[in-house]
Amino acid sequence: MARSRTPKFDASEVITNEIIRIIERGVLPWRKPWTAGGSSRPLRVGGEPYQGVNNFLLTMRTVMAGHSSPFWMTLPQANALDAKVRKGEKSSVVVYYGQSRRDAGGEYDRSDGDDRSEEARIFRFQKSYRVFNACQIEGLPDSFYPDPEPVPEHPPSEPIPHMQAFFDAIDITTVFTGTEAYYLPPVDKVYMPSITRFQDPRNFYGVWAHELAHATKAPHRLNRDFGFSKFGNTSYAREEIVAELTSVFLGQTLGFTAHTLEMNAAYLHNWLRVLRSDKGAIFRHAADAQRACDYLIARSEVGRAGRRAEAA
Repeated sequence: MARSRTPKFDASEVITNEIIRIIERGVLPWRKPWTAGGSSRPLRVGGEPYQGVNNFLLTMRTVMAGHSSPFWMTLPQANALDAKVRKGEKSSVVVYYGQSRRDAGGEYDRSDGDDRSEEARIFRFQKSYRVFNACQIEGLPDSFYPDPEPVPEHPPSEPIPHMQAFFDAIDITTVFTGTEAYYLPPVDKVYMPSITRFQDPRNFYGVWAHELAHATKAPHRLNRDFGFSKFGNTSYAREEIVAELTSVFLGQTLGFTAHTLEMNAAYLHNWLRVLRSDKGAIFRHAADAQRACDYLIARSEVGRAGRRAEAA
């Protein structure tokens, strides 16, 4: 009698299905303002912030579980600290990306870094592992449970100085007019309503980040292209996911949450259409968003450095 085989664990499918179930409830939990222990990003056991899709996933899980610690670690890492995961706690799946090089003879080479591209092929791979939040673990040092920082208050409809300075320094033209927010590729400009139309100024910067994220797709910037795009089609939906996640990542740095002027069933449907048809989409588009976030941060730094030089 043939033995039944246990299906191979597919991290991409498990993670994508998790996100689909959450969005089907009509919520985007990563949009909720949060900090855990004074950190706006989930942290590895050594204090390094997670990037890309793992940042997105653990931010979402922190919000939904209400964890008060930003630290995440594997079971062996907890054991190495003489700590124990509490009985019944569920782990969270995250992913790791790596690559190996195989030469023309079929041997794997990870030694001297000699790059003979005509004789070698790069193989990229994804592995998954499981982590627990510090709040799920007993016996950790107190440093894994830092005190929360007070939530800053901002006057309604008024610029927030450090956020305004960041966006003003980016060399992408923004025109403030009307009641709609959008990026217009033919003229390479972002159009935004005035901040006075936003009761919470953090929402203004969340929308601005979203539209600037769209502007990073231009050929002379990151050259991101998902094919012919029109409202409602799959290419449009993919670009919307990238802009949303860029706003999430940038907001973690500056102190706002992702925001759009319209949050409706059609917006959620865009996410669901892509995720249901492509279990690898969230991983690729989170990487796209991380690149867009890094690009905008770099351009702002260049702009502010130039202004300081002019003032000197």
